[in-house]
Amino acid sequence: MSVRRTIGILCALVSVTAFCLVFRYLRDNRQGNFTRQTDLYVYPATTASQALEQVDSVARHPRALRCVFRRKRVAEFIKPGHYTVDESTSSVALARMLNNGWQTPVSLTLSGTLRLRDEIAARISRQLMISRETVRSAFEDEELLAQYGFTPENVFALFIPDTYSCYWTASMKDILDIQKKAYDAFWTEENDAKARKLGLSRMEVSILASIVKGETNFEPEMPKIAGVYLNRLDRGVLLQADPTVAFCYDYTLDRILKSHLSVDSPYNTYKHGGLPPGPIYIPTRACLEAVLNPDRGNGNFFFCASPEFDGTHRFARNMAEHNANAAAFHKALTARKRAKSAASSK
Repeated sequence: MSVRRTIGILCALVSVTAFCLVFRYLRDNRQGNFTRQTDLYVYPATTASQALEQVDSVARHPRALRCVFRRKRVAEFIKPGHYTVDESTSSVALARMLNNGWQTPVSLTLSGTLRLRDEIAARISRQLMISRETVRSAFEDEELLAQYGFTPENVFALFIPDTYSCYWTASMKDILDIQKKAYDAFWTEENDAKARKLGLSRMEVSILASIVKGETNFEPEMPKIAGVYLNRLDRGVLLQADPTVAFCYDYTLDRILKSHLSVDSPYNTYKHGGLPPGPIYIPTRACLEAVLNPDRGNGNFFFCASPEFDGTHRFARNMAEHNANAAAFHKALTARKRAKSAASSK
């Protein structure tokens, strides 16, 4: 074989090798290796192989992805977290994400009825990696809550229902940090001034707002309901708020009966004057705003459910007006029950 031919073959081999190396580099480092966006969840016990299984079906080059994982030693360095890959994510980019814990934030949503600690813990646990037991335990952790200025009895006041961005691996301290930031943001100088004008502390605003939350989900009426209770507080009479009695029974009652009103608890506002010791719900922003901006009417002192059964209430200044409203409601309720009974018997 001539020297020229040998040199030609060597040059060809070098060219092919270089081409392959460049091709592999571009494929693994520069080109997206996934057909669509997908979410990858890595628990502390998740292995690199299990992580690969989660994205295998959307990988354009599964074998190349496995090679990258081996080269980058993902099995040794993989970190728990939530990671989002999309069409632009390369194999090397994913390996680096997992090795360095470069997570994609998730949304933590706190909304709806938030009144039982176990249910709240379960709701948080369903959205994050944290366990239900860890969240529930934090609600009773005096030392932890003291760092934020709260206690197990009043911790509900720390929470501001909303949707928050955080990491899927967030600890309970991370969650409480987020809530404290939202709490501090809500309590502006203007809102503090409104509370002082009402003669209420921040905690008292939250407690009253939690009672308003227990009475209605209809936001336009919240300032009126807050006004009724503020009028009662100013007069020094019992609040007589049914939601506080329901709280005493862990919300297990279908209806509040007269026999329930004598329950021995500092939360029973039929027996004890003023506000209860802590919030009975996690109050929403709308409830907090309602207390800070109440509609006292012309001295409304009572309210009862509307006979239209539309979730609204009728308000009254005196017992005579209230009794008339209550009679109208019970008359409508009786007629409704009779109509249902007649329909079911057909």
